[in-house]
Amino acid sequence: MDTTDIAIVGGGAVGHVLAAGLLAHTPFSVTLLDANPAQPGSVPAHVHNPSQAGNAPDTPSTHPGFDARVIALARRTVESLTAMGVPLHTAHTELIEHIQVTDQGSFGFCQLEAKDFKLSSFGEVISLQELGRLLTAHNVDKGLKYLVDEPVSQVQQYQNEITLSLEQGNKLSSKLLILADGGRSGLSEQVGIKREHAPYEQVAITCNVLTSESHYQRAYERFTPDGPLAFLPFNSGDNHAGHSFSVVWTVAAHKAQDLQQLSDAGFLQALQKVFGYRQGRIYATSPRHGYPLSLEQASQLTSHRVALAGNAAQTLHPIAGQGFNLGLRDTLDLVNVLKQHPDPGGYRTLREFAHARSADRHQTIWLTDALVRGFSNRYAGLAPLRNAGLIALDNLSALQQAFVARTTGYGPATRRR
Repeated sequence: MDTTDIAIVGGGAVGHVLAAGLLAHTPFSVTLLDANPAQPGSVPAHVHNPSQAGNAPDTPSTHPGFDARVIALARRTVESLTAMGVPLHTAHTELIEHIQVTDQGSFGFCQLEAKDFKLSSFGEVISLQELGRLLTAHNVDKGLKYLVDEPVSQVQQYQNEITLSLEQGNKLSSKLLILADGGRSGLSEQVGIKREHAPYEQVAITCNVLTSESHYQRAYERFTPDGPLAFLPFNSGDNHAGHSFSVVWTVAAHKAQDLQQLSDAGFLQALQKVFGYRQGRIYATSPRHGYPLSLEQASQLTSHRVALAGNAAQTLHPIAGQGFNLGLRDTLDLVNVLKQHPDPGGYRTLREFAHARSADRHQTIWLTDALVRGFSNRYAGLAPLRNAGLIALDNLSALQQAFVARTTGYGPATRRR
């Protein structure tokens, strides 16, 4: 049986950020298990890959555990990754220096400038695929044992260890198991942690588009009766980089299928009608993908020698872009706790982690859910309140400071590491 100090299940961004933090700030050995099979050229050649044993990688391809979406890394996330030694400066990222928030069909409006808050930017936008390649290469170079195409079939909890049974027939013993698998594997239920599921009856349609006007590092959040529409400036790494946006368009579930079935020209016409001409004409789109939205929460963050992080702990609506960065703050607090304790899976260690995450987690979940219910509806009585809120945010310095602190990852419930 193989052994490791810490086993991480989940090969996406949260799992790899956890590995980077643990390798940078703790003495523990770390093994990351990814259930996804690797495609040729997607991971370093010396990564353990049972499904391709004996086959040399040839062409670049999609990284296992990372999809085609684009994400916004909050300011704190960028600083933390840099402190771990992750070379974000080598990636094609795009700064967010300006944020505009509007409410469709009303005069509510708010404009925020990073320089007004003595910030170089509110955050940076990067594709998940590029982040995946960057993190994998960094982690393997720093000593991560990375196993791809290794689903975990069973978890057994003992007093001083966790035993993982792998579908390939192997077993792995660790002092701590971290579930960063998005809650999809069913392993959290095996260790007695239940998940609550509350569907929003909405679908997020994601794609990348080109606009006739340059973005100048400007991001947009536009509230519509069916849900929020976000435009994030995106560095595509080609001669269209200054005109590229990543789009997350939240619509009612019954409308999503119709939008997905439109031709590219028809889809762009519908998107232009909702977004307007703030960036001139929207004239090209990548393939579109739809994601049903719900609020999911684990009943607890820990079990005996088990901790949850990222979407395995909570899955949020994409409004205001808080879910992914909340998950990364799970990893930062977990790393900070683990570097102070000799037994990574001990009762005191995990109790301290759960306590450290409590306030930030509950406040961010509440805020995100409140924004969805307050801004994603057609109730006429709420329109004046939404307008008043946006006007107040545009004019009150204290409210702006609180909003920026929250969205950049430095709200009152978080602790700067």
